[in-house]
Amino acid sequence: MSPPKPPARADRVPLWRYLCLFRTDILSAQPARLYRAWMAEFRTPFFRSFMVNDPKLVARVLRERPMDFPKSNRISEGLRPLLGRSVFLTNGDVWRRQRRLIDPAFEGGRLRDTFPAMLDAARAMGERLPEGDVEIEAEASHAAADVIFRTLFSIPIEHNTARDVFDEFRAYQRTQPILNLAAFVPLPRWVPRFHRRKTLRSARRIRALIEGLVTERQREIAEGTAPDDLATKILTAVDPDTGDRFGRDEMVDQVAIFFLAGHETSASALGWTFYLLATHPEWQERVAAEARAFMAAPDFSGLSRLKVTRDVFREALRLYPPVPMMVRETVQPEGLRDRTAHKGDLVVLSPWHLHRQSRLWDNPDGFDPARWTTENGRRCAREAFIPFSSGPRVCTGAGFAMVEGVVLLAAVLAQVRVLPVEGRVPEPVAHLTVRARDGIWMRVAKRDELPDRG
Repeated sequence: MSPPKPPARADRVPLWRYLCLFRTDILSAQPARLYRAWMAEFRTPFFRSFMVNDPKLVARVLRERPMDFPKSNRISEGLRPLLGRSVFLTNGDVWRRQRRLIDPAFEGGRLRDTFPAMLDAARAMGERLPEGDVEIEAEASHAAADVIFRTLFSIPIEHNTARDVFDEFRAYQRTQPILNLAAFVPLPRWVPRFHRRKTLRSARRIRALIEGLVTERQREIAEGTAPDDLATKILTAVDPDTGDRFGRDEMVDQVAIFFLAGHETSASALGWTFYLLATHPEWQERVAAEARAFMAAPDFSGLSRLKVTRDVFREALRLYPPVPMMVRETVQPEGLRDRTAHKGDLVVLSPWHLHRQSRLWDNPDGFDPARWTTENGRRCAREAFIPFSSGPRVCTGAGFAMVEGVVLLAAVLAQVRVLPVEGRVPEPVAHLTVRARDGIWMRVAKRDELPDRG
């Protein structure tokens, strides 16, 4: 039985119904043919878009000519109150400068420095997880936020400010629609963006709390007492081209996206991974065996031995990519297969559909971690697997996220067994990330006890 995916809509539906679906759940708004099509064109009275599932076009947009396909401001409008001018939203020279300052903190060698903090957060999740029926997305959110605060500011989630940011962010998620009105209707800059009042209030509170953390860290850096964590590395980084550093307001923008990307996306990936393991016990036992051996003497170099755990996590990222769609905009006319995109048209890259493209993947809707060792799996990994995007704009924290996911899975599954809860099949929907409409429920039991299947 294949893991759940949302129902696709009919190929034809009235425009207003489509826009309502798109604002509330991107996934169920899409027609079923997109799981096979190389490209599809969508027209509305206000914009035209092309969804591309052809690996050659994806490579052109993301790797070969990324500056000719900048991120679309239409999509960023909804996130700007929280993220400001963070690296997630900017383009051109501003984006290049931001990446020059941020990227060194996430280089491969630096991941070793963050491993102890990740491990502490992972152990805390394993100890905190209660027995019985558990909504695992909430637990994963808690753990992912803990990882971010420990690695970024050297404080656990129990710290008052960290807890306040986490609580406010949960309020923000509940009030933030996927897309703002400006995504559908072209608005002049002077026209208000009609953000919800609760959304604006939550964004202001989150940014004020982050500003306090950044200001305190700048003081510690000036006094020579700052810990050597990610916040210190980024705030002390010097742009090799200009000699500039991030100021306080710029750093608030970047911390906001680190929290959004590093917390929200990781929580989504972890929640679905636990569900897939709960419904595929043979794979769960293989992960548990690796996990117990690793957790007996955990160290960074030992991560290379968690091969099955890594393949399981990659398979969860394939089936449930946290960011289901990425939107770019054309800056000039572009030939896209047999169509021509005009300047200002949208190009939609959909990891959700590309990862399940039936012309590319063997058993595209099935959960099969062993696929990554097959010829088809290796080819698709190169050409059709983009959970963190690809090319110059690949997620800065992609390596960080892969280590975090594997460590959290190992720490938890070394201690507990997870089983599905009867009648609780999660339905994927796209909010800020791919989540379950009513949460992901499972039964948790200690590994030295037999689980109650009743």
